Amino acid sequence: MIKILFVCHGNICRSPMAEFVMRDMVQRAGLSDKIEAASAATSREELGNPVYPPVVKILTRMGIDCGGKRARQIVPEDYDSYDLIIGMDSNNLRNMRRVFRGEWDGRIKLLLDYTDHPRDVADPWYTRDFEACRRDVEEGCAALLEELISSGRAS
Repeated sequence: MIKILFVCHGNICRSPMAEFVMRDMVQRAGLSDKIEAASAATSREELGNPVYPPVVKILTRMGIDCGGKRARQIVPEDYDSYDLIIGMDSNNLRNMRRVFRGEWDGRIKLLLDYTDHPRDVADPWYTRDFEACRRDVEEGCAALLEELISSGRAS
């Protein structure tokens, strides 16, 4: 089982979107018994809050249910609990370094590092462009899933 933790600042927009989009892709690929996805925040600002309504709306439109998801913060133990820890932007990576005390062994990356155009997933909390976020998340999750399949890690 490959365990993936998606991480963003508050765990109410980008990382839960990635968590649930990846779960949907994994299920459609018939790999639910091979790949597990979760998400968390680097900050404490939104702890316990549900997924942000514009994200819920996008996921619902995609036929994806994210009900019951509540924001949680990463903890040092997450480093040992997950095979891949995927940040949405470079600020997330910087904050993860603090929590994980500089541990790096190739399992921490940015989501869009798996694509042909590595970059940050812009935070829709500030940009208000939730559709651009959705496109980036879908592109990144599809590329990550393809990498896991093609490398044989998902078999």
